[in-house]
Amino acid sequence: MKPPPFRYEKPTSVEGLLATLAEQGDGAKILAGGQSLVPMMNLRLVYPEVLLDINGLSELDYLRLEDGMLRIGALTRHNTLRDSDLLAERCPLAAAAYRHVAHATIRNRGTLGGNLSHADPASEMPAVMLCLEASLVLRSNAGERSVAASDFFQGALTTALQSHELLTEIRIPLAAAGTGWSFQEVSPRKGDFALAAVAATLQVSNGLCQRVRIAHAGVEDRAARAGSAEAGIEGHAPGEELFAAAADEAARAVDPTESYHADGDHKRDLLRALIKRALSEAHGRCGA
Repeated sequence: MKPPPFRYEKPTSVEGLLATLAEQGDGAKILAGGQSLVPMMNLRLVYPEVLLDINGLSELDYLRLEDGMLRIGALTRHNTLRDSDLLAERCPLAAAAYRHVAHATIRNRGTLGGNLSHADPASEMPAVMLCLEASLVLRSNAGERSVAASDFFQGALTTALQSHELLTEIRIPLAAAGTGWSFQEVSPRKGDFALAAVAATLQVSNGLCQRVRIAHAGVEDRAARAGSAEAGIEGHAPGEELFAAAADEAARAVDPTESYHADGDHKRDLLRALIKRALSEAHGRCGA
C-alpha cells in the first residue's frame, strides 16, 4: 500500500525546521529513520501534509560524555549505539537492551529520538530511559525545555512532545559506582517487540537495597515504572524472597493490555518472572 499524498521538505538547519513546525502545526511529521512513520502512513493511520526530512541535520547525530551524563543526539542510529564502546562502558543497561531491539536493517535506519517520540508500548528504549531516569530535551521556536522520561510517556503512541517541538537530545545521568543492572525480555522472536520486558537497577549499601529502579514495557499501554515494587525493596536486605515478593506486587499493580500473542494473565506471569530474574541479576552485579 502506498502512503497518502504529502509534500516533502528537507530542512538544512534545526532553526529552519523549527520555523516550519511552528507554521505547519499538526500537519507536519518528522522523518528520521521512518521505520515506524512510513508503515503508519501506508496503513492510513496518519495523514501528514508535509514530511520534514531531518537526515541532513548532522548536528543531531552524536554520543558524548559531558557534565556527568551521556548526551545522545536524537538522530543517532540504533546500530551506532548498539556498537558503541562508550555506551557499553558507561551505560551497560542500555547496551544490554540493544541486544533485543529490532532487526539489523531496521536498526541501520531507526533512531533513538524517533523511537522515543513514537512511544510504542512494547518498545524497549522507553523502559530503559525510565529506569535510568533520563531526561529528553525538546526544542521549539519558543525555546528549549527538558522533560523527565517519567513525564514524557503518556500513553500508547502518546508523549509530551507537542506538534511544534522537536526532540533534540537524550540525557542519561551516569550511575553511581557499584550499581547493579539487568535487562530481561520475552518476545515472539528475537528482535520483535516485547510481550514483556524489564529494566532494573539497584545499589546495596550497608547490606540494604538502595535506589531501586524497575521499569517495564510491553505489558500496559505505555512503558512504566513499578513504583510499589521499588518501594517494597528499598531499605531491606537483598534476597530471593524479597525479590519474589516485589515481583508479585508489580504483577498485581499492572493493568495489562491483551493481544493474540498474550492475554492479561500471561503478561502478569511474564512480568513476575522477569522482574524476579532482573533483580537477582542486578544484585549479583552490585559492586562490580
